[in-house]
Amino acid sequence: MKTPKAVGLAMAMAAALLVPAAAVSQGKKPASIPEAARKTGMAQAPAVVQAAGLTCEVSDARLIGEDKKAKTSYFEVACAPGSMGYVLQKPAEGEVGVFSCVEANTPPAPGQAPSAPCLLPGNADPKLALQPLLKTAGVECLPEQARGIGQTKTNTYVEVACQGGSGYIVVASAPFDGGKPAQAQSCLLYDEAESNIKCTLTDKATRLAVIDKYVAQAANGCVAKGKRFVGMARDNSTYYEAACEDGKGYIYKVATTGALDETIECAKATQILGGCTLTDARQAQTEQASLYTRLVASAGAKCDVDKYALFPAKPGEEVAELVCKDGSGAILMSKAGQKSQVVDCGRAPVAGYKCSMGTDKGLQNLTADLKKFNFNSCEVSDYRVVGKTDKGTTYVEVACADKLKGYVIEYQSAPSVSAIGAIGCAFAGTCKLPTNT
Repeated sequence: MKTPKAVGLAMAMAAALLVPAAAVSQGKKPASIPEAARKTGMAQAPAVVQAAGLTCEVSDARLIGEDKKAKTSYFEVACAPGSMGYVLQKPAEGEVGVFSCVEANTPPAPGQAPSAPCLLPGNADPKLALQPLLKTAGVECLPEQARGIGQTKTNTYVEVACQGGSGYIVVASAPFDGGKPAQAQSCLLYDEAESNIKCTLTDKATRLAVIDKYVAQAANGCVAKGKRFVGMARDNSTYYEAACEDGKGYIYKVATTGALDETIECAKATQILGGCTLTDARQAQTEQASLYTRLVASAGAKCDVDKYALFPAKPGEEVAELVCKDGSGAILMSKAGQKSQVVDCGRAPVAGYKCSMGTDKGLQNLTADLKKFNFNSCEVSDYRVVGKTDKGTTYVEVACADKLKGYVIEYQSAPSVSAIGAIGCAFAGTCKLPTNT
């Protein structure tokens, strides 16, 4: 990787020939740019920009200086308003060296001044040109600081510190082009990684402090005593963990806009990027299992919950598959403001769910439903959902253990799942299970 330090050394070769303003350190008022430097820059730089293949409508330019021994000229160009500016290294022969103003403004080492910083008025704040690039990469960030990290043959690496404490490594094209796709990777990904790329504009504690905002927004009574970056999902949403002083813990899902999207208790977060590590998740899961046991009882059913798993959440609704300590299974459906409903694994497909955690398929409950209609000789050995009727009921085909032809049971799903009729496969005409055809 071509590092900023290497860039600084290359510029230093021409230091004696640069206009005085080029050596002014950041934080000091730059000297005025000679009109002759601007005139030469505007006359020569557009052709250099074109040779470099940059997407830049040159609005201002200056000749920084020339290294006559190396037969190399250095230019600064400002592009259209809001676009990134550049420092260009033009040898007599060979490719043009291109460095964004963020890179050019980065000191070669701490405490040193940039060798050839951007000084044109149009390049006064080059970090702002990174904001639209970050947004295109799926990140909302108002850059407060930026520094060049280095270049490879295909990528430019830039660190950005955002307002609010977050930070990113931007992986852009080489040479840098704000119109080309880029990636924005959280600095927190690099804090623990073995990489020569590190974020230095802010520290890890500052970056993790953003979790306090999400804890406050969740308003669940958590006072965070431990914080952790969990990871990022494919959609660029970010996950953080907080361990609370009361022993509980949560994972917070944050959208790319920076807004809190979801708060998940550690007991329910086992499938999210490895789950919680700052909180005793096993204890949390035990407490959650006890809660589900009570919810099942309040719904008029029995299940001493041993383990559970959540189905994808819907607004205002939670659905969990339960495995009871006696080996039976069930689906618990809970909606805000309504009484919970429990459906055994045999009838669960009528409600649109299927048990997969335990060995109990609930076939004994389908057998009991057949007996309600005096079909007493069939011990159900298999089943399949046939489909829904125009009136909203569901047909379920069942096979019998004696391998004689089975039946089709009709179920209603509201207000609760229950059998309302049954007919033999000989009359149904829709049976497809092997022993029913």
